Amino acid sequence: MWLKLLFLLLYFVGLFVLARLLEAVVWYETGFLASQLVDPVALSFRKLRTILECRGLAYSGLPEKKDVRQLVQKSGDLMEGELYSALKEEEASESVSSTNFSGEMHFYELVEDTKDGIWIVQVIANDRRPLMEKVHWEQMVKKVSRFGIRTGTFNCSSDPRYCKRRGWIRSTLIMSVPQTRTSKGKVMLKEYGGRKIETEHIFKWITAHTASRIKTIFRSEHLKEEWNKSDQYRVKIYLFAKLDQPPAFFSALSVKFTGRVEFIFVNVDNWDNKSQMAEIGIYKMPSYILRTPEGIYQYGNNTGEFISLHAMDSFLRSLQPEVNDLFVLSLVLVNLMAWMDLFITQGATIKRFVVLISTLGTYNSLLIISWLPVLGFLQLPYLDSVYECSLKLFRYSNTTTLASWVRADWMFYSSHPALFLSTYLGHGLLIDYFEKKRRHHNSDAVNSNNLEWLSSLWDWYTSYLFHPIVSFQDFPFESEWDEDPDLFLEHLAFPALWLHPLIPTDYIKNLPVWQFKCLGGHLEEEMVEISQSESDSDCECKDVSSSRTRVSEDLQKPPCEGVLRCSAKICSCAKARSCHAMEDMEPDWSAWPAGTLHCTECVVCLENFENGCLLMGLPCGHAFHESCIVTWLVGGQHCCPVCRWASYKKKKPYINSHALSSRNPS
Repeated sequence: MWLKLLFLLLYFVGLFVLARLLEAVVWYETGFLASQLVDPVALSFRKLRTILECRGLAYSGLPEKKDVRQLVQKSGDLMEGELYSALKEEEASESVSSTNFSGEMHFYELVEDTKDGIWIVQVIANDRRPLMEKVHWEQMVKKVSRFGIRTGTFNCSSDPRYCKRRGWIRSTLIMSVPQTRTSKGKVMLKEYGGRKIETEHIFKWITAHTASRIKTIFRSEHLKEEWNKSDQYRVKIYLFAKLDQPPAFFSALSVKFTGRVEFIFVNVDNWDNKSQMAEIGIYKMPSYILRTPEGIYQYGNNTGEFISLHAMDSFLRSLQPEVNDLFVLSLVLVNLMAWMDLFITQGATIKRFVVLISTLGTYNSLLIISWLPVLGFLQLPYLDSVYECSLKLFRYSNTTTLASWVRADWMFYSSHPALFLSTYLGHGLLIDYFEKKRRHHNSDAVNSNNLEWLSSLWDWYTSYLFHPIVSFQDFPFESEWDEDPDLFLEHLAFPALWLHPLIPTDYIKNLPVWQFKCLGGHLEEEMVEISQSESDSDCECKDVSSSRTRVSEDLQKPPCEGVLRCSAKICSCAKARSCHAMEDMEPDWSAWPAGTLHCTECVVCLENFENGCLLMGLPCGHAFHESCIVTWLVGGQHCCPVCRWASYKKKKPYINSHALSSRNPS
């Protein structure tokens, strides 16, 4: 998990560096930055009109370009980034659609139960034509969607009883806005009563109603009184401008941040005495001033602080976030971190997606479980001080220059989702490349294709289902499933169901077999003497190669206790001695296969290894008498008697085998 978090932080750092590089490229090619001011005189009428539409100012009564330019200047400074965003929003507004309500419950759920948004609904009465034609309605939808205003159509033919109860006898327009200035308050429905059906007139009606919710100050005496007043609002934003009413984006934000931020419009058009503004530090018109308990902040001086809905929305969310905002942010970060598993996991494609689905389910479940006590604690009254301290920390950190860069990058990448996804994919491919390089030396642990991984998955499942874990010896037991702790949090041991999987025994021929030897001066002479004295013994000597080819036939007979086999067709049933019986001898470990655990006792028969006997090793690294372990395996127990690892499944060798051998009983 920490590795994924590190990769996610590296990805965000890469996005930050990429944004700075793109700014440098744009500056080199065009000679200006996104935060550079634009002179409205140099803009065309179309671009000026686009800026006014994005800010939400009516310009229908201004026939000349000069008047339109002055209106842009009165609403705020224009930057290159805002102009670029406005042109992009104009192109994106072509694909906006509205909602078609199916009945009373659908209308109530989306419109009347929405406490922090604005709805414009066109009601079509029975057997009547709509108030706005299709062309004008589409223009209205595009115009108001820029300010977060949602639209819909309610046809009374789908629910005539509800229309009759509401009094919607003729086709009309309904506007839904919050009734109070408290969070999650009631909403009120206003009906359009004008005679003109043009888009501009209806838009003026909408902006007039939303602007009425904003506190407006017309005199300097009232400004002083409001400035020094202390009420429930900890954060206030003031707009000082020479306008008849505030822009539509400012009014729409006041609805969105109801109960969190208070919006105040100061109309200084007819002010003669401006000393009051000089006392509070206002020397520029227009100005957007944020007043918090920590001080005064002038919006628009840092990077990305444009006079637009999206820019100011991200700015206010960072200063005064809701619990839902923090939850959505944590949800996005957790899922981005979980998707890193798709690139960190090596092997087959199906394996990657299985691990990804498991990680997504685990992380999201843990996130929801973690948020439940947090929501409970926030309801406690004595934690208000902690909540206020947290908000103060947010306000301090998010009014810095670094925070403004982060917000600007967030707006840039959110408006270019293809760039965001491509950079994330590129970052993941880099992770995949380095992970392959890191695990290149251990190619056996990674399945090469989907069929092999599915086969290993089935083997793992049947091994744990039909062979429960009964041994708990103290030695490092590792498997390829344990390398990824996020895939399986724990292994569940199922009771034996007296069922045995149908597994062929051909793999036994491929298991390593070697001779146990002791190191000593007179070893060869003793073996020769033993062979001569016991040549007429009743024990039957068998060649190693013939014993391995006829393993199943030999195992039908009970093995002779103490039978020893050797490569020279020499055996002894009575006088063979172990290395422990010879004090001056030690086992010859050099003859053992690589990765096999060193031991001197067979845990099946509980006898020490005799000099010259044949041993057989399993993939897990444990060694036994050949006759003992073959009897065990052919009997249907296809796993190691010690660690229960599947005897037909490969396993990476142990690294520190000498250290482990010292821990085995001698």
